[in-house]
Amino acid sequence: MSNVIDFQAKRDESIEKRKRSFERVLFSEFLGSYAEIDENGTKFNVGLIDISREGCLFQVPFSEQARDHFSQTQNVTVRVYFTKDDFLPLSVDIKHMAEYIDQRGNAFLRLGGEFDQSLPSFQAFKPFIEFIYKFAEFSCVDKGESKVYFL
Repeated sequence: MSNVIDFQAKRDESIEKRKRSFERVLFSEFLGSYAEIDENGTKFNVGLIDISREGCLFQVPFSEQARDHFSQTQNVTVRVYFTKDDFLPLSVDIKHMAEYIDQRGNAFLRLGGEFDQSLPSFQAFKPFIEFIYKFAEFSCVDKGESKVYFL
């Protein structure tokens, strides 16, 4: 008997892979270095790992202070900077926390949570999230096959 291939599931899997690949570039080259948490004057640099319509996964450099702080914290405001001075504050309800060590041996706390979607700042951020999804679905890969017809 032959196996039936679910093309929609394969397509969804491909879109998710492209979304994560795009997010890695976007967060590390564009937004990743411009996000932070400001908790009563204590700032934590944030590395955004993943964003979905419901929430996000982010990491902060590991320290005892950070672990103690976030183990007692239920909600944080993540500032996502789009320029040096301009940011959108996103309220995130923390749902889980785990220690993580990357391939270079750097230690982080990874925190996942849900956005407070009732805030006006989230309404400004929501189209950006949709852009990430649509980009992953419809973007094309440049394989260097283009030809120049006019100089």
